[in-house]
Amino acid sequence: MAAVSSFSTTITATAATGGQRNPPPFLSKTLNPPNPSFLHLRSNQTLAPVSISITPQSSKKRASFSRIRAASSSLDPDPGSLTHHSRTLKSRLAAGETLYGLFLLSFSPSLAEIAGLAGYDYVVVDMEHGPGGIAEALPCLRALAAAHTPAILRLPEPSAAWAKKALDLGPQGLMFPMIETPADAELAVSYSRFPPRGVRGSAHTVVRASAYGIDDGYLARVEEELLVMCQVETVAGVAEIEAIAAVEGVDVVQMGPLDLSASMGYLWDPGNRKVREVMKDAERRVLGMRKKVVAAEAAAEGGSGERGPYLGGFAMPHDRPEDMKMRGYHMVAGAVDLGIFRQAVVEDVRRFRSAEVEIGEEDDEDEAKDEEYWSE
Repeated sequence: MAAVSSFSTTITATAATGGQRNPPPFLSKTLNPPNPSFLHLRSNQTLAPVSISITPQSSKKRASFSRIRAASSSLDPDPGSLTHHSRTLKSRLAAGETLYGLFLLSFSPSLAEIAGLAGYDYVVVDMEHGPGGIAEALPCLRALAAAHTPAILRLPEPSAAWAKKALDLGPQGLMFPMIETPADAELAVSYSRFPPRGVRGSAHTVVRASAYGIDDGYLARVEEELLVMCQVETVAGVAEIEAIAAVEGVDVVQMGPLDLSASMGYLWDPGNRKVREVMKDAERRVLGMRKKVVAAEAAAEGGSGERGPYLGGFAMPHDRPEDMKMRGYHMVAGAVDLGIFRQAVVEDVRRFRSAEVEIGEEDDEDEAKDEEYWSE
């Protein structure tokens, strides 16, 4: 069992009747506890506690492992507790939160981890414009998981093959680019669901999304937890935006200002007045659709009023994240990792080049600061 094989993993077995923890002398393939119990694992590698229900079949048969859930949002301080307070992106959106994210084009696991630790609500690993594919995305997802940050994968194109491989990695969301019609959106949703509701290929017994088959509750909740995002970024897509937003299973309509400006003939001018007018009209139409859907569900018997299309988008130099939040956006990507790094290094070089101190010339002010520091 790879999840508990090595790497200084601490293991304690807690009997359900007495609550006493007796660490086993070794972990074998067959566990025969005297009574139904829970095996609690805390791995120094995954940084997440795992609880497994164990029900013995006989003294000579393997134990039955079921109901495994790994905490993804915070470490459980009590290894004896089965309570798991994971909050998915969909549940946070339903609660009325505005989520702030980052696009990762570098495919650097280190930058992914830093972004997660910095506090972004989500990180989009961009396989459409970034240099990496599935193999390169996997280390980034693992880094984000270590930082307890949800990952969204943007696909290179809307296709069943790409969606299948991406979903098997276990992201919380998929972003489908270049959705222009309701039929495109319906296909995107079908790629995200298992038969009979969709066409997603099934290898759920061995892939990372289901903890390699250890998590036997995966199939029961995957559709409810997965965020399906359809990107509208052309004139043709904007013309159909309400119909796209109305497709069952589309959770987020993601606006694409750069491609939209290009499709309007303003490739070098995404801040053009005409582009901004089209963008704001599209935003109002999506938000109007959401109001109608939420009102209808809230009025329906047993309706929660928590469904309906959410609005997502990218901040631009002429359109700040704060302004987008004020206009009603539910998900705002404020920056791209490469853009942040570019800005930082360009400024660093500019600051050095523009320094007034000549080579060999001492800065009296800095010397005075040093004297003051050493005198403290």
